[in-house]
Amino acid sequence: MRYDIDEKLEQSTNKVMAWGSLLLLSMALLFPLYRWVEPLNRDEARETQLASLADSGETLWEFNCASCHGAAGQGDIGPALNSEQFLQSATDEQISQITAVGIPGSQMSAYSQDFSGPLTSEQIKALTVFIRSWEDEAPDRPDWRNPQP
Repeated sequence: MRYDIDEKLEQSTNKVMAWGSLLLLSMALLFPLYRWVEPLNRDEARETQLASLADSGETLWEFNCASCHGAAGQGDIGPALNSEQFLQSATDEQISQITAVGIPGSQMSAYSQDFSGPLTSEQIKALTVFIRSWEDEAPDRPDWRNPQP
């Protein structure tokens, strides 16, 4: 049995295969460029997100935390969180955890909605980012746990 070759179909198939090969080759050449540029884009996006969270955190601080910890975190009824000692010793997870569940036996109540507080986990994250933003210029406060207002 002999098959007839359809020249138009053969040309069309070859044309599609050539375009596919060209597309594959261009993607293979552009991939290293993508691998070089994408981390820079992610870093920019991360910085933008942190700045946005810090802005939100500042507003949340004013309404929820400033009355006890002071407007600039200098301490009042509660500890001075804007202190070199506190910010170097506490991790972000610890700050978030203390904010979320509070400190039993103290005036620091739970702020997470999971513990009947007013804040979502994203808002607690924003507060943590805002508190962490003080770290570069935090004053030396050895008395941060019991500040004298």
